Amino acid sequence: MSDQNQKIALVTGAGSGVGRAAAVALAKEGYTVVVTGRRVEKLEETVAAAGPNCHAIAADVSSPGSVQGLFTQIRKRFGRLDVLFNNAGVGAPAVPMDELPFDTWQKVISTNVTGVFLCTQAAFMMMKEQEPRGGRIINNGSISAHTPRPFSAPYTASKHAVLGLTKSTALDGRAFDIACGQIDIGNAYTPLTARMQHGVPQANGTKMAEPTIDVEHVARAVVYMASLPLDANVLNMTVMATKMPFVGRG
Repeated sequence: MSDQNQKIALVTGAGSGVGRAAAVALAKEGYTVVVTGRRVEKLEETVAAAGPNCHAIAADVSSPGSVQGLFTQIRKRFGRLDVLFNNAGVGAPAVPMDELPFDTWQKVISTNVTGVFLCTQAAFMMMKEQEPRGGRIINNGSISAHTPRPFSAPYTASKHAVLGLTKSTALDGRAFDIACGQIDIGNAYTPLTARMQHGVPQANGTKMAEPTIDVEHVARAVVYMASLPLDANVLNMTVMATKMPFVGRG
């Protein structure tokens, strides 16, 4: 059981990339961090990088039973939850919409939308009942929550849905001192975005290499959002490569 001065944070999809970087950064800031994901070996690598204040609990965020088990363990071991970073997400192959298999669509929506909802719902229940009351939920939205890439229907739709969940959670959380915000990331360098440097399809039909940024910039932004008092909130923050083709027409 945690003492009330210790802040407890949960990071989903923490086995690599943005999730791992955020978990390490939060641990360095003094948070007790719970990391979750489906692959135990990857979570253990994150724990090794983050240090003794980091704890792994394997879970599948798209499964209601798995999420319930995760939050039951957090409640028993730590007694409260102060920060949830809904980071877990999957992409899909870039194919025309009419060639997209239903199973692919369903996998993306189950993880990126249902997973965010299930974890938010469980965190909301804890945060409204704990003492001191309240907490913060941060959603990984992506700039795809605003503008699509070619052949990205499932991922883009999922991230637009996350934006709606962010706003609804921010509104419904007011009465219980639960703040909710969203970080929209553009081209942070991870294994998933390494392809950007070799060229990706553009809206005008061409293929072009795009700049990336160090994932540590994103991790620092998550720490900043998490560290605010609950009477202040970053509703939306975009952290992106300055020269990527997002702002403008192109």
